[in-house]
Amino acid sequence: MKILVCGGGTGGHINPALAVAGFVSQRQPEAEIVFAGASRGMEEKLVPQAGYRLRTVDISGFKRSFAPSAVAFNIGAAWRMLKTRREAFDIVKEEAPDLVFGTGGYACYPYVRAAAKLGIPSVLHESNALPGKAVVAAGKFAEKILLGFPEAVEKLPEPLRGKAIVTGNPIRAGMVSRDKREAKKALGYEGKLLLSFWGSLGAREMNKKIADFILLESREETGFDHVHATGSYGWRWMPDLVKEKGVDLEKEPHIDMREYIHNMPELLAAADLVICRAGAMTTIELAATGTPAIMVPSPNVAENHQESNARALESRGAAVMIREKDTTGEILFRKAKELLADDGRLLAMSRAALKGAILDADERIYGELAPYWK
Repeated sequence: MKILVCGGGTGGHINPALAVAGFVSQRQPEAEIVFAGASRGMEEKLVPQAGYRLRTVDISGFKRSFAPSAVAFNIGAAWRMLKTRREAFDIVKEEAPDLVFGTGGYACYPYVRAAAKLGIPSVLHESNALPGKAVVAAGKFAEKILLGFPEAVEKLPEPLRGKAIVTGNPIRAGMVSRDKREAKKALGYEGKLLLSFWGSLGAREMNKKIADFILLESREETGFDHVHATGSYGWRWMPDLVKEKGVDLEKEPHIDMREYIHNMPELLAAADLVICRAGAMTTIELAATGTPAIMVPSPNVAENHQESNARALESRGAAVMIREKDTTGEILFRKAKELLADDGRLLAMSRAALKGAILDADERIYGELAPYWK
């Protein structure tokens, strides 16, 4: 049995693919799993690190701008798209998989299209609440479209909704709800715990706002501990910025600023509130751990899908969404302080998050792929 897993460009497309591949490998150790993506995408780093073979074509997405440089780039991207259709066809034909499994991103479409031409079945998975253009375009060639959010069904074009199956998104090991008091005790915390992060790289403007947040919490009695991950880029300058603002972190034991969070499952289990972006995997992990959140969606993503993700959690009562353009360090601080002082609100948000969680997504996805095994 052989599966060709395609998609990529960003971690939001690659990480779900890797999670499904890992689960399939556990259940079917004899399965051969090959990845297909785009050259220069994040998959070139992440997929080999996970131990899988990767095939690539030279393809890129389009820039959403009418600036001369963007127009020139898009002309080149369109030419590469036409060229890579043949390359993707050759890869799928050579690999001859029993199934093509796509997770979206501009690298997904040509492989799924090639599979259809070769009579090979394909299944897609969309992790966001707003289906991406690649999944919508490739959907007409697929047997099924698996969805991470129930809200995504009605956002698919009408002809594709009959193929839609809500499975949830695969989550990292350990991302489940645990007793918060025990989780805090294991990490050495006693009172309320706030966790904030903007992704592995960090977001410069949002880190600046968290620096203002830290200044305010250094001046006021908050009653909570705060862990903030700057991301690898933010770590280069954010400690100096906080110091310039007059905050000596060595004298603020309740504020823990670090580059990266290596124990995210444990911290999410212990946190009373999270301030974060609204990527698909983040929203799913917040739901799985029952963690209330203040979400500031990134405005710099395709089709503004992070806002759709955040609104999905907000509509359930599990999160508060604030647009980046409406966000300041003080607004974040006041809202966080307000929520952390309201145990009833936090409990209601936690229950709403857990109610919307799909904790057996791996099993559901595997069940939808299993009919294609040989």
